[in-house]
Amino acid sequence: MVAKYGPGFQPPTSHELKTWILKEEVQDVQKLMEEHKKDWNKYGCSIMSDGWTDGKSRVILNFLVNSPKGTWFLKSVDVLDTIKNGELMLNYLDRVVEEVGENNGIQVVTDNASNYKWAGKELMSYRSNLWWTPCAVYCIDLMLEDISKLKVFETTTQRAKQIVKFIYGHTQVLAIMRKFTSNKEIIRPAVTRFATSFLTLQSLYKQKGALISMFQSNDWLECESTKHKEANDVKKWILRDGSFWNHVAYCIKSVMLLVCVLREVDSEVRPAMGFIYELMDAAKDKIATNLGNVEAKYLPIWRRIDNRWTPQLHQPLHAAGYYLNPKF
Repeated sequence: MVAKYGPGFQPPTSHELKTWILKEEVQDVQKLMEEHKKDWNKYGCSIMSDGWTDGKSRVILNFLVNSPKGTWFLKSVDVLDTIKNGELMLNYLDRVVEEVGENNGIQVVTDNASNYKWAGKELMSYRSNLWWTPCAVYCIDLMLEDISKLKVFETTTQRAKQIVKFIYGHTQVLAIMRKFTSNKEIIRPAVTRFATSFLTLQSLYKQKGALISMFQSNDWLECESTKHKEANDVKKWILRDGSFWNHVAYCIKSVMLLVCVLREVDSEVRPAMGFIYELMDAAKDKIATNLGNVEAKYLPIWRRIDNRWTPQLHQPLHAAGYYLNPKF
């Protein structure tokens, strides 16, 4: 638009931006919201809360409303001092329900933490039209967290993290790795999602041959990073410790089916709630098959899945994008 206008364009002043221009934008947003409210009233909606921590360690709670019209951002609240207080969380949820309209809301979707669980059940006790539903993605992430605490998983993921940290922490080593992997990267673990630890294992396993060749090469022998104390451990796991790669393969066979379910549920391609029970049953069966139907191998994983999943079977089949208006 600037190019079309040509030289001499005068941008709005700061006074214009914060007065009439801002007011017009607010009015436009309010008109858009009215369209969403019509859908909330017609079809019902899901009220969703999503907590996160920003770069300044402030804990922010976002409230969103989902309907067939789409997802609408409602507001954010700084809850640093109150995030673990169930009663205050109940007050936040209650005020949002009041703002959206109890008759419009079908359910409130939150994390599955104890304070949210208590607040959700209390909310249902006096808001008869509403169901509290824990977030399916969060539940699956907790399953992965529980599974990652099993000894073989914990040891293997820790070693994988050390390998990746060493490679990406030394410029020369990283350059050699990219040479042997044809510039393919290894997925690095993130703090917030346990799924990324298992994706790292899968990524490492795909580059197994390249990594073995790399640590046997002259490039590695001539690299100054071989003098670092972590280098011997990393080289030992990659080359001489056959159990490491066996454990990586075992972890992938055991868990990647759950990661696939998480991806399916977390996507916005289709409403996931109608499919999730079948997906979870199929994932459990496939995990057992991958582990040779040996109970000693798959039952510990099944138990951790059931500990997180069984309570959800008593919840209604409502989720963001899946609507049954109680008024009809």
